[in-house]
Amino acid sequence: MAALISKRWIMLAAGLALSLPAYAFDWSGILKGITRQPASETATTSSVDALSNADINAGLKEALTRGADAAVAQLGQKDGFFGNAALKIPLPPSLQKAEKAMRMFGMGKQADDLVLSMNRAAEAAVPEAKTLLVGAVKEMTLEDAKGILTGGQTSATDFFRRKTEAKLAERFEPIVKANTDKVGLAQQYNQYAGMVAQFNLLDKKQANVEQYVTQQALDRLYTLIGEKEAAIRANPMQAGSDLLKKVFGAVSGK
Repeated sequence: MAALISKRWIMLAAGLALSLPAYAFDWSGILKGITRQPASETATTSSVDALSNADINAGLKEALTRGADAAVAQLGQKDGFFGNAALKIPLPPSLQKAEKAMRMFGMGKQADDLVLSMNRAAEAAVPEAKTLLVGAVKEMTLEDAKGILTGGQTSATDFFRRKTEAKLAERFEPIVKANTDKVGLAQQYNQYAGMVAQFNLLDKKQANVEQYVTQQALDRLYTLIGEKEAAIRANPMQAGSDLLKKVFGAVSGK
């Protein structure tokens, strides 16, 4: 139990370095105070003491951004959305209700074309996320870092959503619109859905195709980031990075 508590304090202390320059944070006193362990754990203490401030700082930042990078890479390619049944963006709910009738009246191709264009639009927009997500990590405050390290399995993802969602929506929407405007059904949907939304009979996020696709793409992006983050937290030694193995391996004694 003592070892577990001390390791958690090491992680928390390490998080403080995220928003401070290496020279401004004295690790020696902190680590010596929280790593006084029985003789059987001397090796772990020595490993932690051997880490530099730069390694700890860089390792933790990498852990927080690795999931984001992986999610952007996975989604921001052809079939990143369309080729994955779990991530594929469907027709807006109002069109889903009419889809069967559309196919009965020979409009199945139009529906299929719209679904394809929506997913291709999302795939084209997602790479815009990388710069903002990385920037959010660089701008983290001490309070942000503490909250992430002591929070739940997706606390970093929740942080990313708070800091980047509005700006990403602004970047995504023009890209999505440029792709979906090429499809006639999208233009028809926008015309009628916009009118319906004015009477509060439709969620305003679905008032046009570009808003709907943008929100769907963002929701799926943050969901995937959350999955990547949870995996790294559960087993950082499998993350594949030598730096992560070095930092988290020292903390875990592996």
